[in-house]
Amino acid sequence: MVLLFISGLVFHELAEAVMGQAAITVLDVRIADWFNAHAAEPFTTIMYLITYLHSVAGMLVLLGLLAWHLRRRGARYWLLALGFAVPGGMLLNVALKYYFQRARPVFEEPMVTLATYSFPSGHTTAATCFYGLMACYLVIARPAWSVRLGTVIFCLTMILLVAFSRVYLGAHYLSDVLAAMAESVAWLAVCITAISTLRRRREGKTL
Repeated sequence: MVLLFISGLVFHELAEAVMGQAAITVLDVRIADWFNAHAAEPFTTIMYLITYLHSVAGMLVLLGLLAWHLRRRGARYWLLALGFAVPGGMLLNVALKYYFQRARPVFEEPMVTLATYSFPSGHTTAATCFYGLMACYLVIARPAWSVRLGTVIFCLTMILLVAFSRVYLGAHYLSDVLAAMAESVAWLAVCITAISTLRRRREGKTL
């Protein structure tokens, strides 16, 4: 509940700042313009690869692989959490995009051209929900501290790389990806808490 409150508060503050055209929107434009002007190979190709791997199609593949692993391990409650967290988070993100209707960054020579809204970032939302859930599962399922630490570092790195790729390619502003991470953490907190409550109640009835 603490995590839900903090992440929800962060999202609220970012949304108010963006919609109110606060100072962060000036920083957004400066960062976006800088990356657009300084983009260079092979870094650009790497960013394209990262962002495409975490598109809707890429996320479906990753989702399927993790779902297969969870089913094979008999982790049915984690499988249920995965089914709610990632698709649900992506749908929530679409609803928020249409609510805020923020235009995407505009450049004379854009690296990507998208007709959808910008706030918050869909790629970052999907990545945060997916890797966030995977990190929670593996930290609990794997007793070795080295595995736990490695898992957290890997998952956090992937989330940050996806977020960075969206800003670098000019698909989103910095505030878009920060809001997406806050939104996703809040949503993950809701999903994991709900599934954990369901598990405890069902296991309590069987005792």
